[in-house]
Amino acid sequence: MGATHFLVHDSSDSVGVVVVEDATAGTDLTGWVMDTDETIVVKANHDIPLGHKIALMDLDNGGTIIKYGYDIGKVVAEIKTGDHVHVHNVKTKRW
Repeated sequence: MGATHFLVHDSSDSVGVVVVEDATAGTDLTGWVMDTDETIVVKANHDIPLGHKIALMDLDNGGTIIKYGYDIGKVVAEIKTGDHVHVHNVKTKRW
């Protein structure tokens, strides 16, 4: 396996976490799916800072973000595969 750019903790996750360095828009990023020991490739649609999330699938407004196999928030703006996932398009469901 080449360089790993993002981690996916559970194969049911809809996002991965960028772990190596800031990702640049247009770059093919390699992700490691930890629970299955597989790799996936997703093209970054935007610059994504270290520690932020990348969408692994298209997500509709009102949908749910899954990370670590758990619901971590609600989609508040349409997200496409490869998009930067952060506070501009996801909100907590707590309030």
